[in-house]
Amino acid sequence: MNNFVTDAINLKSYNLSESDKIIVMYSKDKGLIKGVAKGVKKPKSKLGARMDMFVANKLMLYKGKTLDRICQADVLNTFNKTRRDMDKIFYSFYITEVVSNFGVEDDPCSNEVYALLYKALEKISDAENKIEILISVIKFQLKMMQISGFGIEFETCLACGCHLGEENMYFSASTGGVVCAKCNEILHLRTIMHHKIRDFLNALVQFDFDFKSEYEEKATEKVCTVCFDLLKEYINLHSSKKFKSTGVLQEV
Repeated sequence: MNNFVTDAINLKSYNLSESDKIIVMYSKDKGLIKGVAKGVKKPKSKLGARMDMFVANKLMLYKGKTLDRICQADVLNTFNKTRRDMDKIFYSFYITEVVSNFGVEDDPCSNEVYALLYKALEKISDAENKIEILISVIKFQLKMMQISGFGIEFETCLACGCHLGEENMYFSASTGGVVCAKCNEILHLRTIMHHKIRDFLNALVQFDFDFKSEYEEKATEKVCTVCFDLLKEYINLHSSKKFKSTGVLQEV
């Protein structure tokens, strides 16, 4: 059979001709995939808005020699509340770019990554304020890095292995974890991490999206922004591709 069906979320698109586009998507079954949307730019196209960014579809594709062709798309979720809010648009763009940069074709973790991206986009869309948006993005950042093999160590010092309690520590973006003050006398890391920030991040990486911990209840926009920026730097460092959204987010 040359046709296959999968759930996929649109990440970005490229113009192929006057009426056609190439759509880059992350699929539930096959990881990153690309498909040609024939005639999508025509006013009466059946695909139309279904090929917009951040839309989740159930797709039928025809497998071609070089590029697959999108034959049919049934909308699963448009995350429509996102399109009314610039913060939601920018942060949704950021997390789809993370998936685009770290995702691969025939990804063995495709089901897990797809579910994570879908849930994060849904939570961002339904968020009632900037804090809820940021918490959803931070959870995504932490969990996506875990899946990608870049999980962060928050419990013990990466240098000496001692358990870190209620004390300030330092964060190492290059090695992906925290370092105690004593070891940092040798390492000279500059990013100080308060133990309450560590506890906040540790809680977010452990709990599900639908569980609201006491840390989330107490979170401020300033704390969330600090955590987001720290993780953004970490992700940028470990990505083989540059982020287009990073400069835009600095102005959000």
